[in-house]
Amino acid sequence: MTFMKTLLGATAATALTAGAALADPGLIIDLGGKFDKSFNESAFNGAQRWVEETGGNYMETELQSEAQREQTMRRMAERGANPIVVLGFANASTLEKVAPDYPETSFAIVDMVVDQPNVQSIVFSEHEGSYLVGMMAAMASESGTVSFIGGMDVPLIRKFACGYAQGAKAANPDIEVIANMTGTTPAAWNDPVKGGELTRAQISQGSDVVYAAAGGTGVGVLQTAADEGILAIGVDSNQNYLHPGSVLTSMTKRVDNAVFNAFQSAAEGNFATGIQVLDLESEGVGYAMDEHNADLVSEEMQTAVDDAKAKIIAGEIEVHDYTSDDSCPALTF
Repeated sequence: MTFMKTLLGATAATALTAGAALADPGLIIDLGGKFDKSFNESAFNGAQRWVEETGGNYMETELQSEAQREQTMRRMAERGANPIVVLGFANASTLEKVAPDYPETSFAIVDMVVDQPNVQSIVFSEHEGSYLVGMMAAMASESGTVSFIGGMDVPLIRKFACGYAQGAKAANPDIEVIANMTGTTPAAWNDPVKGGELTRAQISQGSDVVYAAAGGTGVGVLQTAADEGILAIGVDSNQNYLHPGSVLTSMTKRVDNAVFNAFQSAAEGNFATGIQVLDLESEGVGYAMDEHNADLVSEEMQTAVDDAKAKIIAGEIEVHDYTSDDSCPALTF
């Protein structure tokens, strides 16, 4: 009898796994909105590209508040979505709690590591990409002062700022780097008015190039920079098109590829759990060049940045990762 129960249990598990392989994937979009023109929108674009290229379908939910995190994750798992991709470091503690309750469901989280057997953790080397755009900022600056505006003051965003400052000082040891964060709550990701205010304050301190890593808040930073006649640097998605001739470049973070690959690998039956690091070498991060910023980036700038990129990949330049020790040698917060 015990043998039969075990056999039936194994058969049921196999059936669940087989059914899961045929399930539609799911995407849980973080606070700040699907069309933030940055992090969330990049993820949405990756999901849409998967639909266009495969003809598949997926389930999607946008978080409206912190209180919805656990309920939303469980509801999507109950609906049978597999895998479920959750966006943002703030989902980590919730996923740590929810994933064990759905062992037949695969999860992927972007921007944090969750050590569970059914979770794929996707992290990016944002400090490396930020180093490159920091070099460009310092080379483009005429005032000798550049700046950074982050969203929520968390280690991940300090990682962007720290890499940016190190790159700027590599290009110009005398450069001054100003850094401000928008806030300490999730509201900091969607406050373009505050982003504009911080930008104007930094301009008054001499900044003529500003880098925003702030989700929807960054839209206000880029708008104000364009209005005030200084250069801006976008983030996550290629934001050069938002203000052609004003956005020096964008530090691209290929969240779209992360989502696409999670969906596609599951569809092909080879979804892998564990940690995936998307860095310069894998083109997980980089800087954007197109017709909108071609006149802003000199050949000298591009050559210097591409040389630094090659040296980072080769291990000849080490970009400090703030999250490794909660310190930033190139910048004081």
